[in-house]
Amino acid sequence: MPEEPRAPPAGLVLVSTPIGNLGDVSNRARDVLQHSDLILCEDTRHSARLLTALGVSVRTEPLHEHNEDARIPAILARMRAGKRIALISDAGTPLVSDPGYRLVRAAIAEGLPVTAIPGPNAAVTALILSGLPPLPFLFLGFPPPRQAARRAAFGALRAAERAGLTATLIWHEAPHRLAETLADMADAFGARSAAVARELTKHFEEVRRGTLADLAGHYAANAARGEITVLLGPPEDNDAEDLDGSLREALKQHSVREAAALVTAATGLPRKLVYARALVLVKEGGE
Repeated sequence: MPEEPRAPPAGLVLVSTPIGNLGDVSNRARDVLQHSDLILCEDTRHSARLLTALGVSVRTEPLHEHNEDARIPAILARMRAGKRIALISDAGTPLVSDPGYRLVRAAIAEGLPVTAIPGPNAAVTALILSGLPPLPFLFLGFPPPRQAARRAAFGALRAAERAGLTATLIWHEAPHRLAETLADMADAFGARSAAVARELTKHFEEVRRGTLADLAGHYAANAARGEITVLLGPPEDNDAEDLDGSLREALKQHSVREAAALVTAATGLPRKLVYARALVLVKEGGE
């Protein structure tokens, strides 16, 4: 049974804010922001519009990737003095692809109170709208912006799938890189079901579903705008079974090290990954 609302203690409060539609802000989030001693914002100018709309006039200060480490001592001192500090990101749930993790770790290390006001999250909202399997899922933030690093990251994920990873994969992406990223994903993952969610909760909300190749072609011809989440369904083949089968055959005549080397050469998978899987099979089956 839900509890009656109560004010959070002094300390650090992570407050989720709307990802687009102002109507999604909770009464509890509004109340905590109004009664905080300080609000830390990823971008104070961006957050000023939200806070003005909510009627919140609390002092704000920036906390972002470049100043977080330097700001932590002074923020902790305020919390030790009994102040309530709210942390918000530009949109959605704080820390998820946003600053704040180092501050949270520092507060926990000092035994200071840390709590959260839950609310909107773009990755989860996109997931439940995508039509792809909701569990398990793996959120990966933004892909690397440079193509070589991005392709390497996708290749590592594909190798992990061949070794047994089965999950819906979720990324955020910038509009100007979307078509290129989808094309790289199509090269790495093949003809897989995917979805692109754009401008969630806003007037021009769009969720486009299809294969990676179809989506890459669409956004190459139609430039995307707004906040974007990309989702990739789990593999539909039997890569994990193929890897295990190859290892079992090799283990019949070779040592673990030799079997791993042979399967690595045949599959192109990382040797450490293949060797680790071989050790598991030996332990499970006594090969």
